[in-house]
Amino acid sequence: MNVLDGTGWSLQSLTSGPWIYAAVATSILLDVFLPVLPSGILVVTAATAASAASTSLSATAPAGAAAAYAPSLILLLLCAATASALGDLAAYQLTRRGGTRIGRFVARSRRLSVAQERLGETLARGGGLLVVLARFAPAGRSVVSLGAGATGRRLRDFLPWSVLAAAVWATYGVGLGWLGGRWLGATWLGACVPVLALFLAGTLAAYVIRRPAAAPAPAS
Repeated sequence: MNVLDGTGWSLQSLTSGPWIYAAVATSILLDVFLPVLPSGILVVTAATAASAASTSLSATAPAGAAAAYAPSLILLLLCAATASALGDLAAYQLTRRGGTRIGRFVARSRRLSVAQERLGETLARGGGLLVVLARFAPAGRSVVSLGAGATGRRLRDFLPWSVLAAAVWATYGVGLGWLGGRWLGATWLGACVPVLALFLAGTLAAYVIRRPAAAPAPAS
């Protein structure tokens, strides 16, 4: 069922129209600076509606009726991944050029300072998977992208991991929406279940990032 019994808003009515790509891209671009923006929820919701629409094949539409617009899953995936990588790059460049002013701001935040230290050590070892994990954690993308620029990390050390993180995050979000739409249709339940899975992934990523690193074994 795609409509809420004729009352309220249907899931597809909220995502119908080409504007959804601009909304997704803008939300993802800005949430590196404003982590409260629901970019992940928007991606999952749009993907759920797109998946449900693709399975219906407009079979129930009256003859001659115009098919309702539904976003493309492939375009959503490309839009989300590209916007995520560009947002990371913008945050990195902004803090990289911010000089001492950004450095003082970061120094006042214990969370940013600790994240900077861990990020520097991780990238120095070539283990940029922290960047990928942080993309799922609440505000983790902001901490990592701003921290990489503020500490002067080389772009070639940060950008490849940022692009990988963007691709993995976008694929996960669109994939969750696809599954929700296939199993539950374009209903609010079909969107809420994938969103819950998105939040669970974020909680797990935050736990892994915050877990203290194992102490090195003493030399024999």
